[in-house]
Amino acid sequence: MSKTLLFGGLTPIHELFIKGAVEGLGYKAEFLPNPDNVSLSVGREFCNRGMCNPTYYTVGNLLKFLIEESKKGVNVEDEYFFVTVGACGPCRFGMYETEYKHALREAGFKNFKVAILNQTELSSDGDFDLTPSLIWALVKAVWIADIIRDLGYQLRPYEVEKGSVDSWIKVASENVYEVLKKGAPVIKTVALLEELRKDLEKLRFDYTRVKPVVSVIGEFWAHTTESAGNYHIHRWLEEEGAEVRPEPVAGWIDYQLFIEEEKLKRDLRVKGFSLDKVKKLVAVKAMAAVFRGLYNLYRSVFYFRPKPLPSQRKLAELAKPYFDHFVVGGEGHLEVGKHIYNLIYRKAHMVLSVKPFGCMPSTQSDGAQAKVLSDYPESIFISIETSGDSEINVKSRIQMKLFEAKRAAEREFDELISELKLPLFAFRKVFHSSKPFIKLKGNYAGTAARVLYGNKTELQPYLSPLSEAI
Repeated sequence: MSKTLLFGGLTPIHELFIKGAVEGLGYKAEFLPNPDNVSLSVGREFCNRGMCNPTYYTVGNLLKFLIEESKKGVNVEDEYFFVTVGACGPCRFGMYETEYKHALREAGFKNFKVAILNQTELSSDGDFDLTPSLIWALVKAVWIADIIRDLGYQLRPYEVEKGSVDSWIKVASENVYEVLKKGAPVIKTVALLEELRKDLEKLRFDYTRVKPVVSVIGEFWAHTTESAGNYHIHRWLEEEGAEVRPEPVAGWIDYQLFIEEEKLKRDLRVKGFSLDKVKKLVAVKAMAAVFRGLYNLYRSVFYFRPKPLPSQRKLAELAKPYFDHFVVGGEGHLEVGKHIYNLIYRKAHMVLSVKPFGCMPSTQSDGAQAKVLSDYPESIFISIETSGDSEINVKSRIQMKLFEAKRAAEREFDELISELKLPLFAFRKVFHSSKPFIKLKGNYAGTAARVLYGNKTELQPYLSPLSEAI
């Protein structure tokens, strides 16, 4: 195909790797810049009223790009076509295809082509075929992006040399992009990641910094993007002294496969035996197992430091008293399930749920969260809506909860070091400059506490009457 494929909507590292994967299959591809508030303004100008943030930002971002290219003399309708994800259901996400086409007409690009990838049917509509080879290439790209992004957020708050982790990510991303662009098989991507891990192991980290862990959940685009669409919330939380736990895109794919599996099982129970449905059920279960296996393979390269994908069945069970997993649309039961999961399994000190203004599925979730908070009053939870403005008010609200999370992280660490009767000065001496892949153990949310518990034997030589007195 002579046209260049345009896409966007995830994080910069995901989009770079997707670009490589698509180019590896022979397409010309380009990803859009991160959406900004100019994109929001353009989206509001040409989209229908009453849409949600992802629509205004993502549609506006495409229109902004096309307008800028047109001003340079480029015939964008002949040069580009756009690929995005679609679905159906009660969420406005089901109207994205229509909204893109409407806004393009309003902006004067009535012949611009949009191809839709249906996330629930694994099918495509338009000039872009969703083939098995394309799906596999995209999965490899997104999974590696999730892994590297996760490592960045886990390690950056503790780096001894400021900027060292981002420098590693920059070099790693360039190398991964080149390998994906060549259509490398899994074994070659694993070999590359092993080389990149060796470079990462040269960096040093100060694990004596006691930081609150903040899990960022919510509506998919709002909690995933690293742009003005959520006030650059991940990096801002880091600047405020937190260790951020972002959600992987792989988790969303895993959720889609789980829901499809549950629907097929329900149909078999209610409607009776169907050979076609049994075959599809086996295929969905096999796909989920293969995708999870690949994710864990990439995690293993980094000694399983990147977070595992939680069990979708466990999340559904946790959410069940509050939100039925057959109520789909948006993130369905996931916001409730992830909140409880983070709390009872001590995966985070604080949960931040980010969603667009007026998002119906998230509004349903917030209603259920009220009951969750009633049952789990110890939870440090805050739900925010993003609208492109009110940034100061939103961040002010988050800061109040973040203060509570900081105190919770400090209490957790202080109680542990007191319980183990280990000298604080020794912990600071031994772990102020450590390798990245240090042992993390114990049922604690904080990294400092998990480092202390996982490596407590290294502090035994410092135990003495004198050191205990100190």
